[in-house]
Amino acid sequence: MSTEAIPAEKPKRNYNALFGLTLLALLVLLWVILSVATQSFASANNISNLLRQGSMIAILAVGQTFVIITGGIDLSVGAVVGFCTVTTAMLINAGVPVFVAILLTLLVGVAIGMFHGFGIVKMGLPPFIITLATLTSLRGIGLLMTNGNSISINNDAFQEFSRNSFIGIPNLFWMVILVGVPAYVFLHHSRWGRYLFSVGSNAEASRLSGVNVQRTIYMAYTLSGLCAAFVGVLLASRIGIGNPTQAEGWELQAIASSVIGGTSLFGAVGSVHGPLLGAFILATINNGANLLNVNAFWQRVITGVLIIVIVYFDGLRRRGK
Repeated sequence: MSTEAIPAEKPKRNYNALFGLTLLALLVLLWVILSVATQSFASANNISNLLRQGSMIAILAVGQTFVIITGGIDLSVGAVVGFCTVTTAMLINAGVPVFVAILLTLLVGVAIGMFHGFGIVKMGLPPFIITLATLTSLRGIGLLMTNGNSISINNDAFQEFSRNSFIGIPNLFWMVILVGVPAYVFLHHSRWGRYLFSVGSNAEASRLSGVNVQRTIYMAYTLSGLCAAFVGVLLASRIGIGNPTQAEGWELQAIASSVIGGTSLFGAVGSVHGPLLGAFILATINNGANLLNVNAFWQRVITGVLIIVIVYFDGLRRRGK
């Protein structure tokens, strides 16, 4: 008799909760400091802009977190976003109903994620290689599809969605909640989420305990591709064009948000709320630096230092087990 046993290895919930509170305190502290240091930070327009800036990276970071927890990495998400802006634009301009165009674009993201799973599971390619290859290929395919040009989206209602708000909160931020709530339930309150942690901790032990490791890897990369495609739809709505070069470097921001949010690059440690907070911490740093007229290069330095410090302390925590 073969049954899938729930693995004994469980996510470190106490650690995640404590780290999440620390991140929340840091975010609040940054907001207080910037509200005092600048006159415009606490304005309604700037807060709305900040929420919009952080929302799409936050959703990308959630998808990236699923992959990193398994011990993998997805370098393609920025290219998937850019490619999906093109897909959305072409479908809408071809007369496809907006809802159908969005659904088809999401399916493109799912297909890309499944391709990554196939490359890792069946072809034995390292996640770094297969996703890096997809990053390069999708940029090229998108440029071939558009002849190197941008495609304007001829649908005002579609474009208005990302610019509007509901009860004073930008629609893009509501999309973070739409993704974050089911992602939290999935990762922290379902057996599939426990399987992700188990595979990241010890794939062979997970297999012996009855976990379908290959299916779990497929699932992680499919969810990452789905999140990236969804962000592609949101970005197309916000900028009103399809352009394969959009979202360049966003994969690094998503990884940074996930790591700053407490996700271990060694696998098996992570949460949903951490990367969301990490994304808005980065957005706050960038927004505050712009308001303070700080050289943009320093923003990258600060992000890099944060990553080094957090990964260093994560290594100390692991060695202290």
